[in-house]
Amino acid sequence: MKALPNGNWKLVTAIFVLAITGCSVLPEAQVDLTRYYVMTGSGLMEQQLSAHDGALNIGLKMTQVAPYLDKGTVVVRAGTNELIFNDYARWAEPLSEGITRVIRGRLLASPSVDRVFGYPYPFEQHRDCDVSITVIRCEGVREAGRTLVRFSGLLEVTTVGDNSEVVARRIFTAPDREWDGRDYATLVQMLSESVISLADEVVAALPVKS
Repeated sequence: MKALPNGNWKLVTAIFVLAITGCSVLPEAQVDLTRYYVMTGSGLMEQQLSAHDGALNIGLKMTQVAPYLDKGTVVVRAGTNELIFNDYARWAEPLSEGITRVIRGRLLASPSVDRVFGYPYPFEQHRDCDVSITVIRCEGVREAGRTLVRFSGLLEVTTVGDNSEVVARRIFTAPDREWDGRDYATLVQMLSESVISLADEVVAALPVKS
């Protein structure tokens, strides 16, 4: 076997060293700082809720949310017109689904409600009235040196049938609450409590079953 010239040996050695050390200079995996949040209800699981014979059967449409809220991130408003979308604070489910889930659970916990049907409604099931909700505000707010939690929505209750009529239509606005502007878990918890209050407003607006 012929010996390699000195220059070639240096080249082979350099390639060998690079091959060994190359693995050690790969960039380290970055830690994912994203946090995912869900709306929380009253703590009652649906399987723990008993049927309320003689109570109302409700149709609950999927909650509609303002388009700027439907981007997957928890929104913070700065002043009147600026919106801050924090990519590290995200909803774990579509916001409309989370709000609908909390409201449905709250309705089922009420003694005035027997069953709650989601849209599209089953054809063979009787409903006494339908509920629709549009969320207008669901966010943190930074204004005038303060950080707040702000939630509001439109609720509507209608009877079912050929002569359906509006039983209730009103704007629900939760009282502003102080927030530290940093803890998104606390922000989401406060928004969840506002959704529960909205659900209680819906229950209060339901007609009495004849």
